[in-house]
Amino acid sequence: MGEAGKLRVCIDARILSGTLGGVEQFVIGLAHGLSQLRDGDEEYLLLALPGEDDWLKPYVGGACRLLHGTGATRRPAWARGLNVPPLARAVARRILSPVVDRRAADELSLPHSDGTAERAGARLMHFPTQGAFLTELPSIYHPWDLQHLHLPQFFTPEAIRARERSYRAYCERASMVAVASAWHARDVARHYGLPEGKVRVVPAAPVLSAYAPPTEGDLRAAREKFLLPENFIFYPAQTWAHKNHLALLDALAHLRDREGLRVPLVSSGKLNDFYPRIEGRARELGLADQVRFLGFVSTAELQSLYRLCRLVVFPTKFEGFGMPLMEAFLAGAPVASSNVTSLPEQAGDAALLFDPDDAGEIASAVSRLWTDDALRGALARRGRARVSLFTYERTARLFRAHYRRLAARELSEEDRALLAAPPPA
Repeated sequence: MGEAGKLRVCIDARILSGTLGGVEQFVIGLAHGLSQLRDGDEEYLLLALPGEDDWLKPYVGGACRLLHGTGATRRPAWARGLNVPPLARAVARRILSPVVDRRAADELSLPHSDGTAERAGARLMHFPTQGAFLTELPSIYHPWDLQHLHLPQFFTPEAIRARERSYRAYCERASMVAVASAWHARDVARHYGLPEGKVRVVPAAPVLSAYAPPTEGDLRAAREKFLLPENFIFYPAQTWAHKNHLALLDALAHLRDREGLRVPLVSSGKLNDFYPRIEGRARELGLADQVRFLGFVSTAELQSLYRLCRLVVFPTKFEGFGMPLMEAFLAGAPVASSNVTSLPEQAGDAALLFDPDDAGEIASAVSRLWTDDALRGALARRGRARVSLFTYERTARLFRAHYRRLAARELSEEDRALLAAPPPA
């Protein structure tokens, strides 16, 4: 196939580094995986914000290249020359909604393509973040989680309405809705009433495999920089309320007060608006000298923390796909994890599971792993075996097969096999 016949896929990478946690890691992993593919005739355009692409540049090569632009405008092309007051838009939505397709009533409130991808020759859009824009190109959309429906207490009514409006519109417009677990596939299809076959499982993988492994110098530097204790548990997560740091702190106080077991906690991830609540709870429980919140860390530091910790704890209340599980498995760290949503499916037999709403259960799981050398070793071995099923080479090849399928391109035997294979179990 010649240059003119190349399939160009535009992948939305308009991310400010450090703000989207696991989603940013997924985009890095996907770019890295697609950059390694040498046997196709596709071109991948990574749409990045001007001046905000340093986080992505090291992983872009081969058939991938950066495309700069905002990618979207707040008004559709047909309305950009019109002066439509906000009140008129609201009235129009109210009048139109019962009469015509609901999507038309929302068109003025959702972002639309500004033509950047189309002018670059893209034939397909891939939106790997929950943000997107409306386009006439066929698209793949990732609704990473429907947490706002399962845990509405963590959202304002306005945020819930905004999520529902955008997620539903993007899922309906998309040619394919991509999710990373079978549990999430069922959840999305059921809630949005999507037709069979539209929601496809494409497992994510630990992006740490795209990074150079930490050296002994990296390990020493991390221990010195963060003043790490000899042994500690590690929790990598932004301080969102659903990440459940509060229950983890209660569990640590439980271990100290009832078992006389002092377990230091180190947590990485952006410190957002909920962090003062967490910091206050740590002071109330007398744990201020036992816990350490590092904020956003570099990739070398993150890898070092996984390797230096005694175990990883993951007490989250909701995950469409738990990236820290895969990263811990890859690093050889034993894991104690929440037993909700997609996590049992991901963990298999490679993690010790607990109820995240029961601080006593969290404490028991942490205590078992902290004190049982044989159990830690067994789970570390199972984790390595488990994570071998999840690689970004496979993820990239599976997405390429879907790109070809959606663009009506000829499929290879490998494409057909990948599309027919069930997700790793």
